Amino acid sequence: MGVQSLVRLSRIVSEPIDEDAVRDAVAADENGATCLFLGVVRNHDRGRNVVRLDYQAHPDAEVVLAALCAEVAQATGVAVAAEHRTGTLVVGDTALCAAAGSGHRAEAFDACRILVERIKHEVPIWKRQHGADGTTEWVGL
Repeated sequence: MGVQSLVRLSRIVSEPIDEDAVRDAVAADENGATCLFLGVVRNHDRGRNVVRLDYQAHPDAEVVLAALCAEVAQATGVAVAAEHRTGTLVVGDTALCAAAGSGHRAEAFDACRILVERIKHEVPIWKRQHGADGTTEWVGL
């Protein structure tokens, strides 16, 4: 199976993430394992209360995401899919959904973990946190 066929979905979206579509993208009759990761906006960060996040993406973020997905798929031999959201998100909203599907659980877990870590560190998406006290700060710059 080629690398392109292992990258089932990679996109940056401004609307709520379709978690079912991401999971279904890596589904296959030969897969005995699907690992799904949801990165969800939480109500705190480093001891501060958080009420919302604003995500902004570089114009090339989707191209970077696609290339990264291809690299992870090639390195692991596992089908992958990922969606990252931009715009204003509140506590409980999903900011990132990543999935990996493979014949066995260990490979799916490993591929999904690698994919999430690389997305977090390499895709040019930035977040601005809004605190309950009215303060804001950019995180991850």
